[in-house]
Amino acid sequence: QVQLVESGGGLVQPGGSLRLSCAASGSDFSISAMGWYRQAPGKQRELVASIISGGSTNYDDSVKGRFTISRDNAKNTVYLQMNSLKPEDTAVYYCNAVGSRGSKWDRFNAWGQGTQVTVSS
Repeated sequence: QVQLVESGGGLVQPGGSLRLSCAASGSDFSISAMGWYRQAPGKQRELVASIISGGSTNYDDSVKGRFTISRDNAKNTVYLQMNSLKPEDTAVYYCNAVGSRGSKWDRFNAWGQGTQVTVSS
């Protein structure tokens, strides 16, 4: 099994910054892409940002220019730097990783437990 552990959420005032981290652990696995999703109360989970092993990134329009996703392949860790936070960014943020594992390189799709981000004055 591949496990994801997130950290870095919390309460921040509008205009502030937070940095989320997500570390993947397990054995015999290779990650092809990692991403951050968020889910606000009463809304569907949505993709915020993603990054593939080669380094290409993708962002939702609502966070472009404010959020930056990065990845440390050696540590199997993905980060989300969130600047200029707005109240509408309030949500539970989930880390996601897809890749292959095991002797047969079976595909996996793993999720973290979620971390709360609250933007409020």
